[in-house]
Amino acid sequence: MNVAYSAVRLSLLTCALLACASMAAADQTSVKNEQAMDTLNQLDAEGKKQGHWRIVAPLANKPGYADGQLIEEGRYAANKRSGMWHRYWPNGKLMSEITYDMGRPKGEYKTWYQNGQLEEEGNWDLDRNTGNFKRFHPNGEPQQDFVFNDYGVRDGEQKYYHENGQLAVEVNIDNGKEEGTLKRYYANGDLQQTATFNDGVVSAANNKFLRQVNKPATDLPKQEPTKAAPVVTANETVNPAARFNENGSNTLYDMNKRVSQIGDFKNGQLWSGKRYRYDKDGKLQRIEVYDGGRYIGDTPITAEDQQ
Repeated sequence: MNVAYSAVRLSLLTCALLACASMAAADQTSVKNEQAMDTLNQLDAEGKKQGHWRIVAPLANKPGYADGQLIEEGRYAANKRSGMWHRYWPNGKLMSEITYDMGRPKGEYKTWYQNGQLEEEGNWDLDRNTGNFKRFHPNGEPQQDFVFNDYGVRDGEQKYYHENGQLAVEVNIDNGKEEGTLKRYYANGDLQQTATFNDGVVSAANNKFLRQVNKPATDLPKQEPTKAAPVVTANETVNPAARFNENGSNTLYDMNKRVSQIGDFKNGQLWSGKRYRYDKDGKLQRIEVYDGGRYIGDTPITAEDQQ
């Protein structure tokens, strides 16, 4: 009897201990969940954003999202973006992955089209691309394959592609200037032009255009010529403390004191840099990138760009 009683008592004690352990584990999980919720979209005593933030609709400057829909998320450290931030299209697909350091893009980044195709991938170092850069057409075919040096200047072999995947242009760039032989191709692969450059200047004697040999395929998409860099308008000025440098670096502002053009200028026109486009309400809509006086694509708009 005593042995049986002891066995029952031991069994009850074991069950009680297991129940206590289970309750303790549940309490710990609850505390962790509460702590996780406590760090979401939090401001510190100084009113600075800290920890993980999820930005949801509605937002006046981000139309098209359903109420409560996630727009972007990432971490803040002392009111500055830090680490990887994800942004989403209104259809829920990923729009961008951008790495931040002290509130500015730095490190690897990727952007996607609304259809889910990869649009662009590269590396940011504060306000410029460095290292390998790739951009794609909406159909997934490559569009640009560049290399940037540590100063954000194109350097090395550069390639452009037609929308059907055929190579369009290949040229070597030496510290931002064409060097050696440039080859341009038709969308069907036939050679269109060869030109020889020396320190960015084309040789007239070695600049040849060739007729298309093979009949163009009927299903090749129509190629639109790249647009030239914008001219400086009467409403754009530099900082009052500076002078406009027709052949050098400038930052231009519009009548509302917003940055309109920034980069290197040649003969008074943007040569290598960015053009900021705003809508009628003053909201930044896009940032165009120009190189060699020609448009080469758009760059992602960051939160800092919109401030």
